[in-house]
Amino acid sequence: MERIQSRNQVDVISKMSSLSTVLNYGMIVLFWNFWGISSSAQAQSLSEEYQTLPKLIETGLDGTESRPPILAPPSTPISIPEVETPLPDSKGYTLGPGDRLQIDIFNIPEYSGKNGQHQVQIDGTLNLQLIGKVSVEGMTLDEAKELIQEKYGEYLQISIVNLNLLAARSLKIAIAGEVQRPGAYTISPILSQINDNQSGTQLPTVTKALQVAGGITTSADIRQIKIRRAQLNGSEEVININLWELLESGSLRQDIPLRDGDTLFVPSITAVNPVESTQLASANFAGINTQPLNIAVVGEVARPGPYILETDIEQSQLSATEENLDSSKLDSNTLSPQKASLHTVTKAIKMAGGITSAADIRQIKVRRLTRAGTEQIIKVDLWQLLQSGDLSQDIVLQSGDTIYVPVAEQVNLDEVAQVTASSFSPGNLKINVIGEVVKPGTVSLAPNGTLNQALLAAGGFNPARAETKEIELIRLNPNDTVTRRKVTVDFSAKVNEETNPTLLNNDVIVVGRSGRATLGDNVRGVLSPLSPINRILGIFLDIFN
Repeated sequence: MERIQSRNQVDVISKMSSLSTVLNYGMIVLFWNFWGISSSAQAQSLSEEYQTLPKLIETGLDGTESRPPILAPPSTPISIPEVETPLPDSKGYTLGPGDRLQIDIFNIPEYSGKNGQHQVQIDGTLNLQLIGKVSVEGMTLDEAKELIQEKYGEYLQISIVNLNLLAARSLKIAIAGEVQRPGAYTISPILSQINDNQSGTQLPTVTKALQVAGGITTSADIRQIKIRRAQLNGSEEVININLWELLESGSLRQDIPLRDGDTLFVPSITAVNPVESTQLASANFAGINTQPLNIAVVGEVARPGPYILETDIEQSQLSATEENLDSSKLDSNTLSPQKASLHTVTKAIKMAGGITSAADIRQIKVRRLTRAGTEQIIKVDLWQLLQSGDLSQDIVLQSGDTIYVPVAEQVNLDEVAQVTASSFSPGNLKINVIGEVVKPGTVSLAPNGTLNQALLAAGGFNPARAETKEIELIRLNPNDTVTRRKVTVDFSAKVNEETNPTLLNNDVIVVGRSGRATLGDNVRGVLSPLSPINRILGIFLDIFN
């Protein structure tokens, strides 16, 4: 009885709609005829004026014939605004098994409300009242709406259907290339509450998918990211994504939503730009250092060899990150790269004991293997870091990198002193003090330690035997040559190259014997066979000293 009453209501609405349509059509015809007459009169008037225009051009005001003038080109070229090429339509969501829909039919409440909530079955169909199964797999919401409206039109005189997506299905996406963990992922959409009675679904975007894969590597070319998407006709669409626009100008148009079955490929960059590499490392879709890095440091460092750089991150944050990534829960609580430590070139060199005095910090090279198997050579100039504070030279490392520190062809002692005080030089200087000091041996000094500091660290001169006026400084140069020079000692002098020079690692300070000590040692050597006389003479010399 209720169904018959509903159909009677639909018949009444249909008849009223038909009458309204006839009246509206009559008004349109009258307006069209009136506008057509007016337009025809205007067109005829314009035609008559146009026919007189050539005569005015051919015959001048004085009655002489003249040709129409040739228009001169404009003095400045006309600027045509550049039209930005839009991305392919990626917002047309296609339905598939697991999608939950809300179907409302106008003026038929028993088919709407809670009864209108349906889920796409495993075979891609919707099981609807009155019309049965309808296949909607691969259709957009508009296409599915038209099909359902057409099916209901076979039973209803007026079939107005409203179709909404309540909850999207989980998307299966493949991610390859320069990401931390390439592979296949199942990503669930994010449910967001719009108001008290309505919730929405946010589909995963390109950056969210990269976060699920652990983030991009430092060799990623984010300007050439490609999305391969299958079409209904069996062909494949390739969408080019430039995420550098997102970092540079905040263009969200590049961070498009993904579809089920998409393949996301991040290619390797051909040449690494240190400045861009540093900016990229701070992005929220960059790689998170949750695993130790295996690297190698060779060349002019104190302890060359392989090293493991541990991640400096709290265990609670690490557990939360792994849980989010494993369950593909993408939200604002996902750990960002800023919360994890970034391992750089200077950090690795410091772990290797620091550079030697023969190191050429202008020509440091980082060898890196990409996911494609190619080798990248990244040049690092740490002298620019010391001179101008260019932090882009201290590039971020990734697992498998090899740092090579070459030998300097020429060494500037002024530069060596500045490099010695840097954070990537050896922590302390090792200076050998031999000869007539209180505590001869190796002493440890802070970077840029001086001669006076080394002598005081060795206990100072032996007052009975030392030559206190001058000492000998021996230095092994980076080019394998040895320099020896005499230095006048002045404990009251400030740092200067003549009396209190700055020392370098492995310098040798020789404190000689005084004249009295030399004479006494020689006399003892001559009289050594005569032990009683030697003993008496030794006592005399000791008293004299």
